[in-house]
Amino acid sequence: MPDVAANPGSTWLIAGGWLSVAAALLHIACIFGGPEWYRFFGAGEGMARAAARGELRPTLITLGIATVLLVWAAYAFSGAGLLPHLPLLGTGLVIITAIYLLRGLLFVPLHFRRPQHSDSFAIWSSLIVLAYGAVHAVGTFRAWRYLAP
Repeated sequence: MPDVAANPGSTWLIAGGWLSVAAALLHIACIFGGPEWYRFFGAGEGMARAAARGELRPTLITLGIATVLLVWAAYAFSGAGLLPHLPLLGTGLVIITAIYLLRGLLFVPLHFRRPQHSDSFAIWSSLIVLAYGAVHAVGTFRAWRYLAP
């Protein structure tokens, strides 16, 4: 494993990894919190009603998202040197960063196209995800030469 202290992006990638872990845990908490949690975290009324009916679909979707977020955390921790080098580490971190940034930035054109969907959750979640993307971007950029196998 690379030396974490020598990697100038490690602090940023460790922070990004923990942000992804936190997001995964919030998704898992929604499963246990039930329909009100799905509503509060913006999953939509359909997901909340399905959870209230005891359907498996909301749980599976939410577990799938949480799993993806945990894989993203593993990539950030790997890029920081805390975990062994994962396959396609640099490419993976660039893709993860792009997804976070696009998710955060897509709010702007969607707001102008459908302002009725611009509630406070949409605004705050977009800003939060944009911050996640910025943390990953800085970490990936600063660690780039340490990401090669």
